Formats: sequence, C-alpha cells, structure tokens
Amino acid sequence: MTEREVMEYDVVIVGAGPAGLACAIRLKQLAPERNVCVLEKASSVGAHSLSGAVLEPGPLDALLPSWRTEYPGMKVPAGEDVVRLMTRTGSIRVPGWAVRLTPLYNHGNFIVSLGQLTPWLAQQAEALGVDVFAGFAAAEALFDAAGAVKGVRIGDMGLTRDGTPGPNYTPGVEIHAPTTVLAEGCRGSISKQLIERFGLGAGADPQTFGLGYKELWQLPPGRVQPGRIEHTFGWPLDAQTYGGSFLYHLDDDRVYVGYVVGLNYRDPRLKPFEAFQQFKHHPEVKPLLEGGEILAAGARAIAAGGYQSLPKLEMPGALLIGDAGGTLNVFKIKGIHQAIRSGALAAEHLAETGTSTGYDARWRASVGHRELHQVRNFKPGFKRGLYLGMLNAGLEALLKGRTPWTLENTADWSALARLDEYASPDRGWTTRTLPPRDRAASVFFAGNVHDESQPVHLKVHDTSICVERCTQEYGNPCENFCPAGVYEMVDDGAGGRRLQINAANCVHCKACDIKDPYEIITWTPPEGGSGPNYQNL
Repeated sequence: MTEREVMEYDVVIVGAGPAGLACAIRLKQLAPERNVCVLEKASSVGAHSLSGAVLEPGPLDALLPSWRTEYPGMKVPAGEDVVRLMTRTGSIRVPGWAVRLTPLYNHGNFIVSLGQLTPWLAQQAEALGVDVFAGFAAAEALFDAAGAVKGVRIGDMGLTRDGTPGPNYTPGVEIHAPTTVLAEGCRGSISKQLIERFGLGAGADPQTFGLGYKELWQLPPGRVQPGRIEHTFGWPLDAQTYGGSFLYHLDDDRVYVGYVVGLNYRDPRLKPFEAFQQFKHHPEVKPLLEGGEILAAGARAIAAGGYQSLPKLEMPGALLIGDAGGTLNVFKIKGIHQAIRSGALAAEHLAETGTSTGYDARWRASVGHRELHQVRNFKPGFKRGLYLGMLNAGLEALLKGRTPWTLENTADWSALARLDEYASPDRGWTTRTLPPRDRAASVFFAGNVHDESQPVHLKVHDTSICVERCTQEYGNPCENFCPAGVYEMVDDGAGGRRLQINAANCVHCKACDIKDPYEIITWTPPEGGSGPNYQNL
C-alpha cells in the first residue's frame, strides 16, 4: 500500500475559482486563526478560468470594498445593451426599453477577465494567510469511519500510460480537514461523486447544461465600442435548439466573442463548435471580425438548471458552492456574482458554526437563492421552441418569478434523438473563411499542456458500445459535441473501427461527461497542471 504524506487543515477548498477564493477570503476575514488551503488543478490560478464575463459587482463590493480602485485587471464599465433575433441574412433588434425590463440589462456592471480576476483574488487570499496550491488536482474524496468526508487526496504524479509508477512517480498527499468545500465549478468530478454518494439530488430535477465557447480577438483600430454588450439568439441554430451568442467590446481594440449551445439539443448530427463558427460569419458579425486575429480561445460547460436542479448543498463534512452546486443565473448569463455570494455565505456559516450542517438551509434563505427562484422558468421554457421560449421569458421577466408554476428540467444525455428518429434541418450554414479552420486549430489558442505519457483521464467504461451500438443509433455524437476533437473513431487495422481518445486535446469542458447518451464516459482530472492555459479569458 502506498504511503502518503498527510497535511492537516481546518478547511480545505477544492477549486480556485471565484467561489472558492471568496470562501477562503471571507473565512480568514472572520476567523483569521483558521488554517485554510485552496487546491487548484490548473498550472496557475486563472489558467482554467473561463466565463463570458460580465460581472455584477455587488457581492465583490461586499467582500472586498476597495477592489474597484485596487484591482489592476481589465474592468470595462458596461455600456449599451443590444439584444437581437438573428435570421440567416439579418436580425431583428429587441427595443432598448424591453431589454431594460429583463435581467439582460447590464447598467452598473463590468466586463472583466475571469483569468485576470481569480489570480488577483488568490493574492488577496494569500495576504490573509491562505495557502493556495496551484498544479495540484484533487483526485478523490476521503472518508472517516462514520462515512463523513474528511478531506481529499491529491492525484499521483509521474504515472505511466498504463497507470503504473514511472521513474518520476510522486504519490499524491492526503489533505485532511473537518470541512471540505467543493468549489470545482460546473460538473466537478468529486462533486459529481459525492452528490450521488449522499443522494444530494433527491427531490431535485436533473441538472442541465450549456456548452460555451469563447474567443478573444484583437481587431483593427476603430471597430470596438468599449462597454458595448451584444447578445443574440436564433440563427445559426434552428428554432428547436436552445442557444445564443455574446459579443463584449473591451478596451485596446479587443472583443470577446462567444456562443452557448444548450446541451439538451436533440439533433445527433449537430456540431456546436461549427454553430459558433457559423455565427461569426453572419453578415452583421463578420465585418467586425474580418482582418482581426484570435489571441485566445476556450470552451466550458455551464450549469444552467438553476433553482429546480439545485442539489442539497451540504453533506457530512463537506459542502458545495458556486457552480459545483449550480448557482449560475442563466437568464442573466452570469455566474461570477453568484459564485462569490455563495462562497462568502459558506465562509460566514463555517465561521459561526464550524460545521457544514445547516448551510443548505442558509443558502435557500439567501438573496442568491431568491434570485434563482425569479428566473427558474427561463431555460426550461425553451423546450417547446424558440418563440414560445421568448414569450415565456418576457412573462417571467415582467412577473419576476411570481408565476405559480415551476417548469421541469430533464437530463441532457436523454434528450438526444436517434439517427432514424430525427431529420436534421437545413440551418443555412455557409462556407467559412474566418479562423480557426477546425477544432484542432482552436485548441492551439487554448495553450494546452499535457504529458502524453500519463494515463488517459477520460474513462469510457465500455468501448464496444461506441463501435457496435452508438455508430448505428447515434452516429458517434462524441465526435460532434466535443469542442476539442478528443474523441475519434478510427480504422482498427482489421476492417473495423475503434475509439481513439486524444486526451492531450482536452480543455476540461466536461461536455462528454454530460451529453454521452449511454452515460459511459466519466471525466476525471489528469495530472495536476495539465490542460489549457487560458490567457485573459
């Protein structure tokens, strides 16, 4: 049996995103004597951080009142809001007065880079005495004799392809703590296991997700209007598929351009990456980008289930915060403020009680949960198509959640239709000329670093299903929905096909763990420090 070093803390936080760092900062503000550490699987804090990202500043103002003057990163004040319904050749603009009545109104907000904000938050945490360990991926939860969570084990380093120790093998340490805070973000690997182990999803709807793409572009001078925030829906998706775009105008002639596709789509042939690239070629978008260059790109799943999909957020010895629990406001298309809010609330609870018990009730009595209640019917309202979804969204915005019903969410993996059950529509997609040329080229802009000699971290539990059933029933949709070309059906050299997993391409979006129609793919963390190295996303 491998002997492992053990480190003891009062609280161990898994994930150095806005939720985890807000929790660490607030806890040290309230109880400076507490011993707190934060674990981050990326090579550096912020390297895996990906968000739109428009920040609603209230929770950060409360956590760090001087951040507006002390934070050196990008913070472009929100300016004009533009919302449009896209057709193949044009668009219909939603009147400004109507946008101001919805959660999409951004007056008082800031466009930021989460990849810049999280390293700064980590510095604030370290200044308060928090130990922040980047490059250390938590691989599994640890349990005491009574079955309560007692900490986590860091993943081993230096394993060879077959999982045996190599010449540079280092066993992962165990970190023990009375309370473990899971702030892994959307579809966290340990969070997923513990939600199932403790039955935290009982009584809640299944979580539902979107797959978000984002690129940072440098444009020729004069095109950017700093602070302009644009959202669109409609083309290049059909009316039965949920999704939409964002264009955030930054400083220094830069722009964020992105697209989100709901992972509850039915079409087994749909390629979300291609939908994003097609959006960039719309006649009203392409002139903005043409002649520019991509500086960085990435992809990430988004927890969109909200109020009715929220699991219980506490268990013996541990609790869930931020997107690990699903606190994102999908109507606002914002999760940073909710993550900070939930992390700070968890810290206040731990400072007062010293235990995870009672945090779930505390969150459900909070302003953050009330915010989720107000928008609970937005996303499931699109299950019957774009236009009914728009009508429902308008009603929900006017009534602010006071409708007497709560619509249900269903699991994304179960939504996919079989090839013989679905006729893919003509979406009017055009020939592309803007970069990147394909998914492999896009991965280049993610800055991936991955030692190919380590074990494959994407576990497919029965690859015969991929060859024998999935090819016939669904056409191997993993080749379509993965944003990085990780999954590939190739010639096996004997007249058949086999699944090839290009693990080094993985950008940790978790779409495969979510959308696989057979639920046989499990995403696990690779060796610490592996994966994307996002720059200013």
